[in-house]
Amino acid sequence: MDTQNLGATTTAENPVTQYPQPPYPEQSQEMPGTEQAMNPKPDHGETTYKGTGKLEGCTAIITGGDSGIGKAVAIAFAREGANVIISYLNEHEDAKEAAKYVEEAGRKAILLPGDICDEKHCQQIIEKAVQEFGRIDILVNNAAYQMDHSSLQEVTSEEWDYTFKTNIYAMFYLCKAAEPHLKPGSSVINTTSVNAYTPKPTLAPYTATKAAIQNFTSTLAQLWGEKGIRVNCVAPGPIWTPLIPGSFTPDKTAEFGSQTPMKRAGQPAELAPIYVLLASKESSYMSGATVAVTGGMPTI
Repeated sequence: MDTQNLGATTTAENPVTQYPQPPYPEQSQEMPGTEQAMNPKPDHGETTYKGTGKLEGCTAIITGGDSGIGKAVAIAFAREGANVIISYLNEHEDAKEAAKYVEEAGRKAILLPGDICDEKHCQQIIEKAVQEFGRIDILVNNAAYQMDHSSLQEVTSEEWDYTFKTNIYAMFYLCKAAEPHLKPGSSVINTTSVNAYTPKPTLAPYTATKAAIQNFTSTLAQLWGEKGIRVNCVAPGPIWTPLIPGSFTPDKTAEFGSQTPMKRAGQPAELAPIYVLLASKESSYMSGATVAVTGGMPTI
């Protein structure tokens, strides 16, 4: 089996066998991790996603847009007609490649490195979008941090704070800064997780933030409903992204996704169409919703 190429073929119809199943090669990375060092490489829809103009003329901000789910969403949004601001920490090579695909789709890509734990940086992201495009139509809060620990004693106060600041504080910062610029028809999409429902015990800080994201999304959908601003969640199951070799041991990484009913990890490309749906007017009566993409793992 060639594990270097995970792209689905045009004839693959069985979702169980559409992508290779574990075990994957054992590997580890320092956080935040990079797509360049992953084996097998994730599929972001580079060769498969075809747009139909659903987001023509829109401006989208995507945090964590350099790799993983964020990269797949950036590619799909651009092919649907949106200009994309890619917010990321410091994974410059991944970000440049994501921008390349946006530009190849005939759209403008702006790369904004920096730490979204810093409220001022979040405000600068919003200001840059307004400065460059005069509008914000879509905000995708996707960037996240996690680390696997077998004991709560291994979780430092600093890590607990950093996880909350990255995963939920930044979401608050960005939504607050963006609100004055969001017009009726705008869409905010937050990435939660299956862990909001069935929390993995070794990811305590991460799972707590994902539950908070779920609640925050429901709150904003009610708060902004009369303004015509929709707020929804996507709840991924185990997805093959740089976060995985960055947060798990090599043996756990090798078996990642095997616990799902489909017996494999999901690929970023398999989530991008859901974000497109939630960003487009085709989901105009969807707000406060959570769309689960979990390979069959339950969310209740």
